[in-house]
Amino acid sequence: MVLPATCAPGIAAGMAALQMFYNTGTGLWNTTNWWNAANALEATIEYSRITDSLTYRSNIYNTFYQKPRYPNFINPWFRDDDGWWAIAWIRAYDLTGEQKYLDQAKFIFWDMTTGWDNVCNGGLYWHKRELNYKNAITNGLLMSVAAKLHLREPNDKRYLEWTQKIWRWYQQSGMINADNLVNDGLDSNCQNNGKTVWTYNQGVLIGALVDMYRGTKDAELLKQAEAIAGASIVKLSRNGILREPCEDNNDCGNDGPQFKGIFMRNLADLYQVRPKPTYREFIQRNAESIWANRNEQNQFGLNWAGSIDKADATRQTSAIDALNAAIALSTANTFTPTTEFIQPVPSSLSRMTQSNDDFIRYNVSVGCSGRYDLVFRYASPTGANRYIYVNGRSLIDREAFPATGSWEERRSLKIENVWLNAGENSVSVIFNSSKGSQNPLSLDTLSIDVSRNLR
Repeated sequence: MVLPATCAPGIAAGMAALQMFYNTGTGLWNTTNWWNAANALEATIEYSRITDSLTYRSNIYNTFYQKPRYPNFINPWFRDDDGWWAIAWIRAYDLTGEQKYLDQAKFIFWDMTTGWDNVCNGGLYWHKRELNYKNAITNGLLMSVAAKLHLREPNDKRYLEWTQKIWRWYQQSGMINADNLVNDGLDSNCQNNGKTVWTYNQGVLIGALVDMYRGTKDAELLKQAEAIAGASIVKLSRNGILREPCEDNNDCGNDGPQFKGIFMRNLADLYQVRPKPTYREFIQRNAESIWANRNEQNQFGLNWAGSIDKADATRQTSAIDALNAAIALSTANTFTPTTEFIQPVPSSLSRMTQSNDDFIRYNVSVGCSGRYDLVFRYASPTGANRYIYVNGRSLIDREAFPATGSWEERRSLKIENVWLNAGENSVSVIFNSSKGSQNPLSLDTLSIDVSRNLR
C-alpha cells in the first residue's frame, strides 16, 4: 500500500506544490486557463474542508477580491467556464459561511440561464457568440449549479424547477448513450454526435444527479448516477487506473489534463450516498498510483499510471482532486455493529451481556492510514467498563463508559489517536472480567473523526 504517505504528508506536499503556481497578484494559478483556475480553487477549498486547514484559505478571499480578468467571473465567450466558477463559489460559501460567495454563484447561474433557447427543444449553447453547438459539459454544469443552489436555497423553488427542466432535456437529448456513457454533445440535427466520451462529462453529470437526489429523494436519479459511474470505471480505465482518451496520443492540450480529477471528486460525492466498495477501491487505487508516480517536487503528471510528463497547475489540481477524494472516503463515516446481542433495550440498541468474551465488532473502512478519533454512541444506566481491541491488538484494557442514567439516554464517548489502516479495519468492544469489564452496556454507532489524521 502506498496510500499511507498520501494521506497526511502526501496531500499536504501535493498542495504545497500546487500553491507554487498561485499568483497572488492575479488571484489565478500560473500555467492554467481561466476555467482551470476555478477548479484549482475548488480543489484548494476541498483540501481546506477535509483537513480543517487554514493554510490556503486566504486564496479564496484573494481570488474573490482580485476580480481577475472578467467582471463577476463571467467569461464573454464560453458558458461552461461560468459554471466552474459558480461551483467554486458555492464551495467557498459552504466552507466559510460568507454570503457574498453564494450571491456570486447565484449571479453567475442566472446569467448562464439567459443562453437557454428552443433549438433542440432547449439547452444551452457552449459558445456565447457562435451559437452552433449544445454540449454535455455546459448543460451538465448548469444542472449541477441549479441542484447545488436548490440545496442551499430550498425556499426558492426556481432552482428546483431549473434542475428538473435541465434533467428532462438532458434525458431527451440522447447524449447518454446505450453504454450509459455521455458523449460530447449534439450534432446539427440535435442528435448525439457520438464524439469523445470525456471523463469530466461523466463526473459532472454524476455530481448533478447526486445533488438532485439529495434535494428530491428520487431514487431513480441515483440509479442513473450509478450506471454512469459503473460504466466509466469499466470503460474509461486501464488496469484500474482512470485514463483520458486523449492520453493514447499523448496530446490532451491545456484542457484535457483537468478532466480526470473532476470525475474523481464527483465519484467520491456519489460514494457519500452510495458507499459501494467498488467506488472506494477505485478511488484508493488511483490515489496510490498518483502518489507512486510523483516526482521529487511532489508534482503529478497526466498519466496517473506512469512517469510525469510535465508539471503545471492543471495536472496538479486534477491529481489533488483524486487525493482529496481518497481522504473524503473517511470523512463523516458512521458504522453500525456487525453482531446482534440478546435482550434488546427500548432504544433499539444492542445490549451486551456480562458474560466473558461477549463483544460487539465494527468493520471500519477508511481511505487513509493514520490516527483517528473513535466516537461511540452508547447507553448504560449505571456506567460500564470494556476492553477495546483494534485489528487484532489490545488498545485499552478498561475503557470507562460513564453512566447515562437510563437505556433511553444516549451519550458519546471519544477515544482519541487510534491508528487505522487504509481499507478495512476491525474495532471490537469486549466484556472481559479479568481486565475489569463490568455492568451492562448498549452500543449504537461508531463514528470516525479524521481531523487528527490530516492536520
